[in-house]
Amino acid sequence: MKKSSIWKNKYLLIGLFMTGLCLLLGILGLFWTPYEPTKISAAERFVGPSLKHLFGTDNFGRDIFSRVMKGLSATIVIGTSVVLFSATMGILLGALTGYFGGIVDEIVMRITDALNGFPSILLALVLISIFGNGKQNVILALGLVFIPSYVRIVRSEFIRLRDADFIKRARLMGVSKVRILFVHILPNIFSVFWVSVMIGFNNAILAESGMSYLGIGVQPPDASLGKMLSDAQGYLQRAPWFALSSGLTIVWLVLGFALLSEGVQRMNNN
Repeated sequence: MKKSSIWKNKYLLIGLFMTGLCLLLGILGLFWTPYEPTKISAAERFVGPSLKHLFGTDNFGRDIFSRVMKGLSATIVIGTSVVLFSATMGILLGALTGYFGGIVDEIVMRITDALNGFPSILLALVLISIFGNGKQNVILALGLVFIPSYVRIVRSEFIRLRDADFIKRARLMGVSKVRILFVHILPNIFSVFWVSVMIGFNNAILAESGMSYLGIGVQPPDASLGKMLSDAQGYLQRAPWFALSSGLTIVWLVLGFALLSEGVQRMNNN
């Protein structure tokens, strides 16, 4: 696709802006926030949005903007870790089953079919009940749940390309199977795989927020967008900014990645 047409891709541009802003705040939140996110101030409970507190304060007098930054940091770390784990395992299993087939392919695909028979979030909740609460266990549970979706995509692409002319030539030249898998075929599926990665990141954000909302994700005193939304439920009339700040941040980030994945898909189709 030509560079000039990238600037005409409004989905891509808007998605980059929305996700870029959240990523910037989240990465900045790893090192600095305007206020200490866990600092309690009884004198500043439910202070409305102002220049001093951009998003106001919560029921403990904590600065909501600082907590949103920390919540974005947690979301980015968890989402990235989940995608890296599940996508890596999905690539390895999908490449092996798609290229070689046979009994291993049958076993892996029957397992993925069984896992796909359960709603992802429900399966993640079951795993969390086994592993226990906490950030690392959320990453492990969601990572395991999302592996089958990547396996199917990678497997189908490897099946499509394993008998392509350039692969046949590589075999005739004596190129090793490992090199064929990860040097010749894998780079050719990235355009398709990249869209699924962004969708997977989106799903990880929603799942993590939902689990934190239920109290089984990121644990206090660490900030989490889902937990903040849950805490704000009882103060919707008294302090509507409390719920809006975390809720709209989740919507903004999810919508941004949805637009970004749509933009990349349209770019690939052109």
